[in-house]
Amino acid sequence: MAQISATLAGKTFRFLDLKHVLACASPRRSGDELAGIAARSDAERVAARIALADLPLRTFLEDALIPYESDEVTRLIIDTHDRAAFAPVAHFTVGGLRDFLLSYEADTDRLHALAPGLTPEMVAGVSKLMRNQDLISVARKCTVVTAFRNTIGLPGRLSTRLQPNHPTDDLRGIAASTLDGLLYGTGDAVIGVNPATDSVPNGLALLDMLDGLRARYDIPTQTCVLTHVTNAIELINRGGAVDLVFQSIAGSQAANAGFGVDLAILAEAQAAALALGRGTAGQNVMYFETGQGAALSAEANFGVDQQTIEARAYAVARHFQPLLVNTVVGFIGPEYLYDGKQIIRAGLEDHFCGKLLGVPMGCDVCYTNHAEADQDDMDNLMTLLTVAGVTFVITVPGADDVMLNYQSLSYHDLLYLRSNFATRPAPEFEAWLARMDMTDRNGRVNIPEQHLLRRMIGHDAA
Repeated sequence: MAQISATLAGKTFRFLDLKHVLACASPRRSGDELAGIAARSDAERVAARIALADLPLRTFLEDALIPYESDEVTRLIIDTHDRAAFAPVAHFTVGGLRDFLLSYEADTDRLHALAPGLTPEMVAGVSKLMRNQDLISVARKCTVVTAFRNTIGLPGRLSTRLQPNHPTDDLRGIAASTLDGLLYGTGDAVIGVNPATDSVPNGLALLDMLDGLRARYDIPTQTCVLTHVTNAIELINRGGAVDLVFQSIAGSQAANAGFGVDLAILAEAQAAALALGRGTAGQNVMYFETGQGAALSAEANFGVDQQTIEARAYAVARHFQPLLVNTVVGFIGPEYLYDGKQIIRAGLEDHFCGKLLGVPMGCDVCYTNHAEADQDDMDNLMTLLTVAGVTFVITVPGADDVMLNYQSLSYHDLLYLRSNFATRPAPEFEAWLARMDMTDRNGRVNIPEQHLLRRMIGHDAA
């Protein structure tokens, strides 16, 4: 397409193409600066947003950021685009879409119907025109419901992944962390372990232990060993108790190749998991993780800004009807998201884009120890995401993952979110907690350490 331009304070700013204007319109972040595609000044950033706001949405269907002929993710986006769903907004500009999304008319039903008509580039573009409160307001109106052994994403619900990682995959250590998490009411989204040793025999041992625990106590949740998708296929072939197939994905064919996957492999894995028929409430069998910076770190971003190419990963996820998707927002490091401010913004962007595209979007609210961030920043992000209606968050013992060596949320953090925002777990899991006498008459978790406190208070009163 021809150059795009905008005039600001008497100065005309020119942008080479759609890819360039999207990159310059992004909020400041270290990854785009590392790639040499960020706006060179705040003035250029504002000018890019002015130019972006006036672009027709049809532009994104006519001007592929990565060529159709060379990228299967682009082909997936274009070939599966629902033009009937797009029709109600087809006449909008990017700015017009923003105004519509923030209007009363854009309610939950309309946004659900619109999702198949939006492309990742459209939603990434409109997010660049939004403040944080706008991202929260729109995402909160989006409801995406999925199911396997329980039902995820219902209004007023907040689910959690219980992540009991261990540096040596010690089964007793993982079991102890799992029990700890269950006692705090976590784990309805999934009990998911990142294996320290990514081998099929190790995966089988972990699966057997987790599935045995789940079956023994009749826990209405799903388990997952977050091994490579090809390992998951082999685990299924060997009779492993595979509930969910996991895979990290990105927004370009080349970046996915860096993960050792393509769309055909994902389709094969999905078919294998579906054939097991292990779900009782539904058959959403895929679990995907993403994160801004993945494509850039693989040198497979093709000059696309990291937030836009991240949104393209959600088109891959959407195609396979997953139970769960989450951005591991601060995991890659400060080279891509430098500090707490950038991590918070990225988390809200990712959640907004995923939900608007119809993806069951969660977030690993996290940071690495060399980022300019701390647990107060994570408190802020988890609070904002809960207000925004995030599908699920990840919790680990003490907020410190001793295997992956990064900081996330703790089991205790979930109690804060539940008590202050009246969010509840998946209904089947909530009923199980009550049946196991793990909640009180108000549905609140019987916090283990408070048993001692109540006994002390009772003793003093006596």
